[in-house]
Amino acid sequence: MRVSLRFFAIVRERIGESERTIELPAGSTVADVLAWVNGEFAEIAPLFQASMVMLNQEYVGRGEPLSDGDEIAFIPPVSGGSQDHVRVTDEPLDQVAISARAEHPGAGAIVTFAGVVRDNARGRGVLWLDYEAYPAAAEKMLLQICGEMRERWPVLAVAVEHRTGRLGIGEASVVIAVSSAHRDAGFEACAYCIERIKEIVPIWKKEAYADGEVWIGSEAAYQVETGRIPASPE
Repeated sequence: MRVSLRFFAIVRERIGESERTIELPAGSTVADVLAWVNGEFAEIAPLFQASMVMLNQEYVGRGEPLSDGDEIAFIPPVSGGSQDHVRVTDEPLDQVAISARAEHPGAGAIVTFAGVVRDNARGRGVLWLDYEAYPAAAEKMLLQICGEMRERWPVLAVAVEHRTGRLGIGEASVVIAVSSAHRDAGFEACAYCIERIKEIVPIWKKEAYADGEVWIGSEAAYQVETGRIPASPE
């Protein structure tokens, strides 16, 4: 089937064209179009990951099925906007500002999650946490997670920031904000995001106790190790 692609603003300037028609197999989805443009224009793949997608003038998720003759438009972040904003920083996280980055006129819900430092973990009192990251790689993986969220849910905008350095009790280590037309998609996408961050983003955590310090691995692995959640079957 034939699908028309439209490009705007910085994307149009970088690739030097505003429209292109491509051939895709029957049964293709918006995710297949994204895979195609990421391969065809690999040098600006992050721009496509940060763009919103319209199918026949309506915002859709990555899993939306396509039909012959459909039009796909890639909408890069508008001036003053910041869809799919990610940042790894040593500065304190502003939850209100991060949530504002996920605002969208089509949103009926903005779900915000903040992970904060608690005063206990693994049966021990915690004094502080220290986060270390490989920032460039971490931000790349955060963008990948944003793309995965869009493949699964019709989210409108995503903002994720993660803190590095030493954090005291009660300070936010990560803030995730997701906007969607309906709340269910926002809640589910937000929960998925924090779990994927723990799995694939190169950020490490050291916990400090009264009697020493230790680098912590995956929280999920710890839960399995202690029997609090069952191990996944092989």
